Amino acid sequence: MSRRVAVVRFPGSNCDADALRAAQLVGAEADYVWHRDTSLGGADVVILPGGFSYGDYLRSGAIARFSPIMAAVRSHADAGGAVLGICNGFQILCEAHLLPGALMRNAGLSFVSRPVPVTVERTTTPFTSAYAPGARLTLPVAHGEGRFAATVDVARMLEAEGRVVLRYAKGDPAAEPGNPNGSAHDIAGISNAEGNVVGIMPHPERVVSPLLGSDEGLGFFTSFMAAGTATPPMESMSR
Repeated sequence: MSRRVAVVRFPGSNCDADALRAAQLVGAEADYVWHRDTSLGGADVVILPGGFSYGDYLRSGAIARFSPIMAAVRSHADAGGAVLGICNGFQILCEAHLLPGALMRNAGLSFVSRPVPVTVERTTTPFTSAYAPGARLTLPVAHGEGRFAATVDVARMLEAEGRVVLRYAKGDPAAEPGNPNGSAHDIAGISNAEGNVVGIMPHPERVVSPLLGSDEGLGFFTSFMAAGTATPPMESMSR
């Protein structure tokens, strides 16, 4: 089944090309959408890629949430359309209140860039259905503000409703330590209640081929090719 994918580019995005190529690798019709655009061009799937939108001034994602394209992203999400935020994209989704909680400075107050072990906790999303529940993956992270924080009530809700999508796993403390940023409940990714909006800190688009050292992230992209998607709202279809 054909899928149209919109990869949103903000000033400072630096993982947009990786996300686009990953989508194309699984057979999607993928293209870029500029942050000043007001239409998603009829996309079935939206990806907010990693990077440093607007230089991460104020807070990561705090300015990008006001970009004109975000109105179309919100309409798409409200209509049940699939949205994936990766790293900075996750931060933007939280700042835009499309996902709860916030991404704060890492507990060690330093930028972390390395592979980390994670487990797939929720497989009923358009981006994780290709994985078995509890599947253990090794995915790269690269962030300075990746510590997921939420109130006690929000954290309890996420756990009770099964909305934790990825969780940092325990690793070998010497070779493959787990939680790299101090995230509450070892949370590496969450979804909205309906499961169509997903935000994750690791970068699956960087590990989609053996040529890149691993293809363990490919399932995030093959999943949406197999999943059904809602018809985008008319605002997204117009050009």
